Amino acid sequence: MKRLVRLATLAACLFATGTVALAQPAAAAPKTLRYSFPIAETGFDPVPISDLYSLTVVAGIFEAPLEFAFLARPVRMRPNTAAAMPEVSADFRTFTFRIKPGIYFAADPAFKGKRRELVAADYVYSVKRHYDPRGKAGRLYRLESAKILGLSELRARALKERKPFDYDAPVEGLRTLDRYTFQVKLAEPSPRFLYVFADGSLTGAVAREVVEFYGDRIGEHPVGTGPFKLGAWKRSSSIVLERNPGYREVLYDEEAPAGDERLQAVVREFKGRRLPLVDRVQISIIEEPQPRWLSFLNEEQDVAENVPAEFANVAFPNNELAPNLAKRGILMLRYPRSDVAYSYFAMENPVVGGYEPHKVALRRAIALAVDVEREIRLVRGGQAVPAQSIVGPESWGFDAAYKSEMGDYDPARAKALLDMHGYVDRDGDGWREQPDGSPLLLEYSTQPDQQSRKLTELWKKNMDAIGIRIVFKAAKWPEQLKASRAGKLMMWGVGWSAEQPDGDTFLAVGYGPNKGQSNHARFDMQAFNALYEKQAALPDGPERQAAMDAAKKLMIAYMPYKVHVHRIWTDLAQPWVSGYSRNIFVREFWKYVDIDREALARRGS
Repeated sequence: MKRLVRLATLAACLFATGTVALAQPAAAAPKTLRYSFPIAETGFDPVPISDLYSLTVVAGIFEAPLEFAFLARPVRMRPNTAAAMPEVSADFRTFTFRIKPGIYFAADPAFKGKRRELVAADYVYSVKRHYDPRGKAGRLYRLESAKILGLSELRARALKERKPFDYDAPVEGLRTLDRYTFQVKLAEPSPRFLYVFADGSLTGAVAREVVEFYGDRIGEHPVGTGPFKLGAWKRSSSIVLERNPGYREVLYDEEAPAGDERLQAVVREFKGRRLPLVDRVQISIIEEPQPRWLSFLNEEQDVAENVPAEFANVAFPNNELAPNLAKRGILMLRYPRSDVAYSYFAMENPVVGGYEPHKVALRRAIALAVDVEREIRLVRGGQAVPAQSIVGPESWGFDAAYKSEMGDYDPARAKALLDMHGYVDRDGDGWREQPDGSPLLLEYSTQPDQQSRKLTELWKKNMDAIGIRIVFKAAKWPEQLKASRAGKLMMWGVGWSAEQPDGDTFLAVGYGPNKGQSNHARFDMQAFNALYEKQAALPDGPERQAAMDAAKKLMIAYMPYKVHVHRIWTDLAQPWVSGYSRNIFVREFWKYVDIDREALARRGS
């Protein structure tokens, strides 16, 4: 009997144990933030990339010493991997950074099973990589214009001698002082130089052994200290970022702007929570606007970043969220971008380039014939404002009251300019020839997406109206970018977004030494270069503003760029996305938002 009781008791215990085991909840699915890019990435090595979308990805992987506070208005910098804000000399020529001990790179085979701590030498190495000619740096101008002592000379020596760049050569302007401290010295004052070190996509720390381990494939293996690491990648199709398990303890500690009750509630809810708040970021490349919009409506995307212009009147008529979307609890966020959309003229091209009066007249006539208001209304869905200069809003040096020829639409004046400078129809076929009688044919590069097609249709109408023939050369974005940097395109229309809240970012596209980098037009004028250098060395104030205004006027007069608009972005977020906000100088917003699992479970109910 006792044996039977013991067996019964054992059976009961096993059953109870089994019941408890069955009741254990399954591991929660990772919190995944899903959204899309309209243009394919080009790679994930911070040195050669210059496109917005690749830069956005690497900004979540690599960390700069400083960062912009996510919710702060006006924008301000704060320490990131730095222990405190750097020491800056009174003459803005010496900058000393101290890095926090105990920060580690994500685990990677390059480290051979050892934890790899971030040290000051990593930042010195990462900056030097932009000067290595083999790296084909896409944004070297942002560093080189600051004139770091000795680095440009080291680059020039490598080019002259055709030898590998010497990373171990001592350089006066960039050196480690101890394990966690490095110092930068400049040849000239640079009051805003610290902005360079608040951009993880530019000065984010890269470990030397990772670069040497992967060699030419380094763009496929980004390894940083940031909150995310590359989990999966299907080129031009999808990118998956995963939480970096080795990311240090960083807590949500934002301050909401005064008067913003929604964000104040977010701050109260998130305060003290460990970042990142989501486990994964899943990015799809969806180039055509309609499938990108439908994927959001069908709840396949959590965020619709910059709703395609074609659907603006459906999603937010009169810039108010549509009632059907509001009923679903969708959040609408509308904000001006610090950017410009422009078309450039290749200044070294024999047809549209040159500085002679008749060449200048041709570019100015073409610019006057571009109907920007129609572009905004029919192509951009009202989500832009006409631009009057290259300098974009939300940046120092922008003047909302400024008015110039850049914003004019005047086909009659365009025709008069062409007639005056000898661009006339000599053979009676309805098309103008060049002053020497040779054919006048514009070739405009573009992409095979719907908005680009609409823009080219408008370009065709505008040029037909003044008797200029134009043809279009379509190719994928990465291909056009490569050709443009090599100086192989006659004209191309693109956008330029600021990486810092300062107008220098925009003037840099006209600075001669930046040819092949930011300066796709290859504009190179001594007077402009001198003004650019002057404003860069001045502290913010009336004298600097005057230099910037004079530089803007030269770009308008010589027209290497026809600046069309400053864009306005409207984002939509599903109701289960918590804490959504944007800081236009913080690309990697992902770590600050959360996915509400309960709200997600209620969808469709």
